[in-house]
Amino acid sequence: MSTCTERPIDSVQPERLHVIGGTQLVMNTDSTIHVHPIFSMITLSRTITYAGLFALAFVLALGGGCAHGSTAQPSSSSSTSSHEASSVERGETATPPDVWIEKRVMQSRQRLSKSKAGRMLWQSIQAHGGLETWYANGPVYVHYNYQPLGERGPRNTYQTIDTWSARARHQMANQRDHEYGWDGSRAWYRPGDWELPYDVRFWALTPYYFVGMPFVLADPGVDLSYEGTSKMEGQNCDVVRATFGEVGISPDDFYVLYLDREDHTLQALRYIVSYPKFFPEGGHSPEKLMTYDERQTVEGITFAKSYRFYQWKSDQKTEAEKVTDATLTNVEFRPETPNAYFEIPEGATPVAE
Repeated sequence: MSTCTERPIDSVQPERLHVIGGTQLVMNTDSTIHVHPIFSMITLSRTITYAGLFALAFVLALGGGCAHGSTAQPSSSSSTSSHEASSVERGETATPPDVWIEKRVMQSRQRLSKSKAGRMLWQSIQAHGGLETWYANGPVYVHYNYQPLGERGPRNTYQTIDTWSARARHQMANQRDHEYGWDGSRAWYRPGDWELPYDVRFWALTPYYFVGMPFVLADPGVDLSYEGTSKMEGQNCDVVRATFGEVGISPDDFYVLYLDREDHTLQALRYIVSYPKFFPEGGHSPEKLMTYDERQTVEGITFAKSYRFYQWKSDQKTEAEKVTDATLTNVEFRPETPNAYFEIPEGATPVAE
């Protein structure tokens, strides 16, 4: 499987990146990005002279600016997976049966082959290990450490995710007896007297949608469109937008993927958040910039090792600073995970709607 070539941090040299749009980014040595409007194409100039910071992989706007600074609500398409999974007789484990995997892969390939954007996404899914392997490996266990810079609190959990039907169970990294999760229809937490540090319903699946890209966009409820090409960190990328119609609790969310034109791996992503609890009168968060840095391959599936998030505004002269770092470690697939593990455990408190 081809993956992006990793470069030592201190080998990154100044370079110019061209992206369709109307602004110019300049990344400075104080971890800020200056954004200047220009005409026609964006010329992204970045000069990085200190170790510890990879070059910006692409100019993408990830929108997550919700109240707690987290990321896009993932359940936009999870309802589709949950419904399909519930129509199949489950065994004792949360790993789907071969007959379901075979049918799902065939249907996804046929559906995605009908459009240029779909074919681009399918190539990326194959480059990251393939949809069949993704499902056949069973639930994925990861340590996802999302560390906002500044005053916002971290979201640092060990989590097990049911990739078949979009269920999840988290343990806090510093208090493993403090848990929360999503059982497919309800969020929960325990112990009951726990003063929740953030919206656990929103966050139960949000990391999954970052970690699980591009596989999670193979759901039938996802609409795709091709938006041309852009050059990111010297790499020519195809740009694909994913929207969700009326699916899920945040149907106005979108993702825009930047896929390397040579090896088809995901280089970067942009998104917004329209989660109704954060925006009860409609609207959405501003976009952010997110990069997929380095690569790790586990049981045939290729993930990023780390991510960086930046505020991003392309419509005015402003300064876009890095707002969050995140890492993905301890990745392993656990095909023997029981179905019951994702049910609301005894003593847990359901989260109010």
